[in-house]
Formats: sequence, structure tokens, C-alpha cells
Amino acid sequence: MMTTHPPELPITVDSETGVWTTDALPMLYVPRHFFINNHKAVEEALGPEHYADILYDAGYKSAWHWCEKEAALHGLEGVAVFAHYMKRLSQRGWGLFEIEHIDLDSGSAEICLRHSAFVYEYGKAGRKVDYMFTGWFAGAMDQILAAQGSPLRTVSEQVRSAAEPGCDTGLFRVRPREAMT
Repeated sequence: MMTTHPPELPITVDSETGVWTTDALPMLYVPRHFFINNHKAVEEALGPEHYADILYDAGYKSAWHWCEKEAALHGLEGVAVFAHYMKRLSQRGWGLFEIEHIDLDSGSAEICLRHSAFVYEYGKAGRKVDYMFTGWFAGAMDQILAAQGSPLRTVSEQVRSAAEPGCDTGLFRVRPREAMT
């Protein structure tokens, strides 16, 4: 039996504009299949590798911006910002994100992903299909590091996806830029 509970997200809708806002940012609310079908169409047109590169950079910038705004709104800093980001991503239907490891001093983290929206739509595709999230983790980490005055910057990679044979969960790894080259 599926258990449901009310969302913990504060959603407001402007009666004049129809703009949805959660916390400090305007939001869009679309069905999962709509988003994934668009994602698949762009992937088919550009190829997964090229599309992944584009999404990495865009996701990095967006995560930085989100973490900056949310940290200011809620008075968060450090690991609490990253944990808040994982909680909000999980609450928004992307999947369930769990921090397996995080160390700001070394600029490293590992994030496990269960119930990925992409895996639900792609199924066992035999490849990593959750690459959209990769830049998000480095962007979040780097915003937190910059806010603390650290010059350290990171990169992120998807290690595995539940869409691959023999995998039940996804795994992402964040490391300092120098450690990935």
C-alpha cells in the first residue's frame, strides 16, 4: 500500500500572475512525462553526451543560484545548505537523494539516488540516464564553498544509474577539480 503525506513545501500562487513560488524562487509545475518527453527529444537531437555537457553547465549555475537564495532565506550555511537542497530535490519528485558522504574541507561528497524520475520513464535503458543532476551537485558544493571563503572548486560525475543492469540505485561523486583530471 502506498502511503502519502502532504508536501512540506510552502507553495504560493500569485492570484494576479499565476506564478507559483516555493521559498524564495518562482516555480513551474509540470507532469513528469511532459518534462521527460522533452528531455528525450533534445537527447535524441543532440546525443546524450553533448546534451549532458550542456545540462551540466546549466545545472551548475542553477544549483549555485538556488543554494545562494535558500541559504539567505533560511539562514543556512555549510552542510545544512547541501542537506536542504537534497531534501527539496527529493520533495519535488526528481527522486530520493541521500547524502552518503560530504566533507567541505576536502570538497567531496557522494549522493545516492533512489526512485529517479528518469529511471521511472526510461526503465532499464542499459546506460546512465540521470546525468541531468550531475552539475547540480558541483554547483551546490561550490556555492557553499565560496560562501565560506574557500577557493576550492569541484566537479561531479555519475558513477552509476539504476537504469544500468545490476544497479538498484544511482550514485554521484563530487571531488575537487584537480582530483578528477
